[in-house]
Amino acid sequence: MPVVEPTELLSLAVELVRKAAVGITEQRTAAVTSIETKSTPTDPVTAADRAAEQLVVDGLAAARPGDLVLGEEGGFRPVGPAAAPAAVRWLLDPIDGTVNFVYGIPAYAVSLAAEVDGVVVAGVVRNVVTGEEWTAVRGRGAWRGEVRLRGSAETTLAGALVGTGFGYAPERRREQAEVLLRLLPEIRDIRRIGSAALDLCAAAEGRLDAYFERGLNPWDRAAGGLIAEEAGLLVTGLRGEGPGEAMTLAAPPALHGPLHDLLAQDTA
Repeated sequence: MPVVEPTELLSLAVELVRKAAVGITEQRTAAVTSIETKSTPTDPVTAADRAAEQLVVDGLAAARPGDLVLGEEGGFRPVGPAAAPAAVRWLLDPIDGTVNFVYGIPAYAVSLAAEVDGVVVAGVVRNVVTGEEWTAVRGRGAWRGEVRLRGSAETTLAGALVGTGFGYAPERRREQAEVLLRLLPEIRDIRRIGSAALDLCAAAEGRLDAYFERGLNPWDRAAGGLIAEEAGLLVTGLRGEGPGEAMTLAAPPALHGPLHDLLAQDTA
């Protein structure tokens, strides 16, 4: 199957994410509360997560049956009978912020990105509750609706509002708390929203000045990471590494270096 233009991939992603958001809203309104846990007792997955993922996978199978998908709930698999040689890989988080969804906190999102030859080329994140939608195509900027995103203009750590998130395992949370103890005196404040995808979009828009988190999976950061990059942020790991499970750091150039150095010191 020939690879289509990234703009066409984005159009398909937006269509499917919007449909998934409608289904998630309907399940929340109907008080569907079938909840299980995954990695730890505090890491939930709901029937709505699974239903949203299946809706998107079915839509991808209908439109591009030779592609692959890496979904948070279903893992890595072809969307149709078999993958084509030039398959696009889709990275899907059906509900990023499931704890917020369960508690009715209005900060959970559907995130979907398209990856070609190992490079994310298009992505969309939609806040299910507010309807805000962030999109990007590589090389063509990042957007919330008609608004071009350019990140924060803050230039000092002392003035920076920094977003982060916490893992589910107690030992990781302990390490992350220790990092915050050293970081908080150096910045304006910390925000913990509960959705990595929304955090990355907030950093892209300048609602947060910067963002960092350990433990992110590819589906957590694929779409939001591209949106942040296209808004002009540096999206990296530590010590020359790319963003990944060890660390994902998204910040404007003026803040990236100082924040990177603090985080690298804490994780030495």
